[in-house]
Amino acid sequence: MKKRFAITTLAMLMAVTTACSSGTGIGSSSPNAAATSAAKETSKAEPVELRVMWWGDQKRADRTNEALRKFEEKNPNIKIVGEFAPSSGYFDKLNTQLASGTAPDAFFLGGNVVDYANKNVLLELDPFMGKELDLNDMDKSMIQYGTLKGKLLHISAGANARGIVVNTELFKKAGIPVPQDGWSWEDYARISKEVTDKLGKDVFGTYNFTVDGMDIYLKQRGKQLYDMDNAKLGFEQKDAEEWFTLWDTMTKTGGVVTPALQVSNPPADTSKSLVVTGKVAMSLLASNQLGAHQNLIPDKLALVQLPRGPKGTGVVFESSQGLSGYAKTKHPKEVAMLMNYWINDPDAAKILGNDRGVPVTSKMRDLLKKDANPVEQVIYDYTSRVSAATNKEPFAISYNPPGNTEYTKLIETTVQEIGFGKKDVKKGAEDFFNGTVKIFNNNK
Repeated sequence: MKKRFAITTLAMLMAVTTACSSGTGIGSSSPNAAATSAAKETSKAEPVELRVMWWGDQKRADRTNEALRKFEEKNPNIKIVGEFAPSSGYFDKLNTQLASGTAPDAFFLGGNVVDYANKNVLLELDPFMGKELDLNDMDKSMIQYGTLKGKLLHISAGANARGIVVNTELFKKAGIPVPQDGWSWEDYARISKEVTDKLGKDVFGTYNFTVDGMDIYLKQRGKQLYDMDNAKLGFEQKDAEEWFTLWDTMTKTGGVVTPALQVSNPPADTSKSLVVTGKVAMSLLASNQLGAHQNLIPDKLALVQLPRGPKGTGVVFESSQGLSGYAKTKHPKEVAMLMNYWINDPDAAKILGNDRGVPVTSKMRDLLKKDANPVEQVIYDYTSRVSAATNKEPFAISYNPPGNTEYTKLIETTVQEIGFGKKDVKKGAEDFFNGTVKIFNNNK
């Protein structure tokens, strides 16, 4: 009898062991199965120190450091050394470290990830899939975004969708209905001018977003700024000329912030933005930036999809920024574990919130929605509308062109040259296109 009981017990234990071992693969029903297994292994592992670098303000640094401390609690043998810098100097610092071979083990990148993939400085993450890194619950577009040259090199840490931020109070004062999804660029130009005409010369209908909106405008016409699949520019000179003309016309007819005010009050600098001082009614904004703006202004802000073009809005549910590992890191497995924690761990999601965009995994989004404040609900509602629209009108994933820093400087200079009358639109577009081709060819 005892012998029969022992055999039965042994069989039960073997069945349990088999069931547990199947949960660590890519098909696991639990998104944290891989991380849990890895954490148990590391509890007995040798001490490891990881350097992690990101950009942002002090608020982001505080949240990030809190999340990293929680990761250390869960992985006692891993110590994290965090570094952060303002966005203006972040990539110069990172590039210097990469050139000297002293780069952090993991660092954040944005749409310029293609630049670093081309330099072969990013850690290949495919070997950790289904082990330390579980992407089962991650949006497929996010996985696609991080896959370059056929290799997984980047894990999105947040997702957003660009839209038009609207100051509903200014529209109410002007007696103009708040714009709705489905409007056109003709509507945008007309409404911008109406806001300025109704509220006076010190209030403008819109910021000029020629720079940040160009790729969206191109996608609305079946093109794009950079064609990653074919490694070439995805537009022609005449496309740039059409886009520059649209903004030049809107500026001259009224409704757009003057070039001088745009330079002294750049929309990217929240502390100086005319949106938060109630002087601009509309602008292009990434959804994850809505909270930072709303916190600085009593007027209620809303998000509306961009005016439509022939092919639709051109906006996708996209990666805001994400983590990549250094190709020369001595601790690739631990880097993958950190990435897994970032996207799958409930504690991480609660700490990080929507600072870098909404979570890239559905379970973490559902977790945060439960306790979302009114502003966050606006963000979730907007990104859901964009996600639904993208299913009907899919667009290619956006990447910055190679040499993005040079490209950005070129287009910003072009916009100012046209705005201040140093070049007409035709000449500006010609020089811009030729300069873009040159930058791309130099950075292949």
